Amino acid sequence: MILNTDVLIIGAGITGLNFALNLRADLDVIILSKNSLQECNSYLAQGGISVLRNEEDYEAYINDTLAAGGFKNRRQAVEILVRESRAAIKRLEELKVPFNRDKNGELIYTREGAHSINRIVHCDDNTGEQLHKVFEKKVSEKVNIKLIENCFFADLLTSKNRCIGALAINEGKELNIIAKATIIATGGIGGLFKNSTNFHSISGDGIAIAIKNNIDVENLNYIQFHPTSFYEDIKDKRRLLISEAVRGEGGRLINKDGSRFVNELLPRDKVTEAIIKEELKSKSNYVYLDLSFLEKDFISKRFPNIYRNCLERGVDITKEPIPVTPAQHYFMGGIKVDMYCRTSMENLYAAGEVSSTGLHGANRLASNSLLESLVFSNRAVEHINRTISPYSVIYKDLIKRLKGDTDYYSNSLSIILQQEIKKVRGDIINELVAL
Repeated sequence: MILNTDVLIIGAGITGLNFALNLRADLDVIILSKNSLQECNSYLAQGGISVLRNEEDYEAYINDTLAAGGFKNRRQAVEILVRESRAAIKRLEELKVPFNRDKNGELIYTREGAHSINRIVHCDDNTGEQLHKVFEKKVSEKVNIKLIENCFFADLLTSKNRCIGALAINEGKELNIIAKATIIATGGIGGLFKNSTNFHSISGDGIAIAIKNNIDVENLNYIQFHPTSFYEDIKDKRRLLISEAVRGEGGRLINKDGSRFVNELLPRDKVTEAIIKEELKSKSNYVYLDLSFLEKDFISKRFPNIYRNCLERGVDITKEPIPVTPAQHYFMGGIKVDMYCRTSMENLYAAGEVSSTGLHGANRLASNSLLESLVFSNRAVEHINRTISPYSVIYKDLIKRLKGDTDYYSNSLSIILQQEIKKVRGDIINELVAL
């Protein structure tokens, strides 16, 4: 089956949905989701979204991001993120994202590790879920957007370092999707690890396909382990993340003797290293994160989902410490892109965790991930909206006739399409369907 569209978005997390929502209304858009719409890492994001508090915070925010990243960041990307953060949050407020507010209706800011001040807006302790739900609803209202769930991204369709779409498998059927612009927003690599806070289906597909097609990638060794996942003696199951915001609100890391052993608000890589050392020293598989000394009502209202999930696992966090251990969490490397998410292949963009803007350096600052998805996808959308024109009626008719009229193979465009589609057909299709 051949489909044609103006813009193809591969991935339905916050990055992909934000792309779709901000593209021009006269552009046809197709979104592919590998599994159900909610099975994406951004849906799991707990802590919140970092944002520049004011002009006095500008240099501090930049320095916090650089320091957390081991000063291996691209400063240009950091400056863009910080400078454009307030506009991104304002846009979410216009979409009625239910951020926590005080009695006067002002945004409440919390703090997480390696932040020098409170600058993180949030929706309780399930910010990603709340944001994703708002985006889902808005996408469903757009007549120019088609969403295809349970659709496996198998390869790109290319011609002389130019992307012309993608090959996908949906319900055992081959889809050849021809597009003027293609966006890879497939997320990270957590599914490759036994212990990860990611969905197992997030398995580095976009990175693998980029490498296969000789697209530039970088820093594939930049892998972040979150210090605090709920410790369970289980296999092949996603680890419950205990948000860094718990430590930002005063939670303490203690060993089996009840003693603190690290500054809880250091960058994630430093806290992770300290926990691993403590586990080896005490010959234990975990340490504890304690917030039971805080007011019970505060805990249950500030962290309702963490409270509920821990209770289901037999731990009442208002009365006892949480057993925690590091788990793979985020990927800072990926498909190399410029400041408009353009890859080394023409007409191909990459954004979100699958991409590498250089923003995070070797270690991501807490709550910069959702912000990166918003800020840089907005920049890519701006570029696409300025440079792309929708398919003409004649071109759409050509594609329709191409499906059933072999005479059209004499057309030069049709020949290109035929050649590129043939490249990805054959035994690989049978193998993928069998999987």
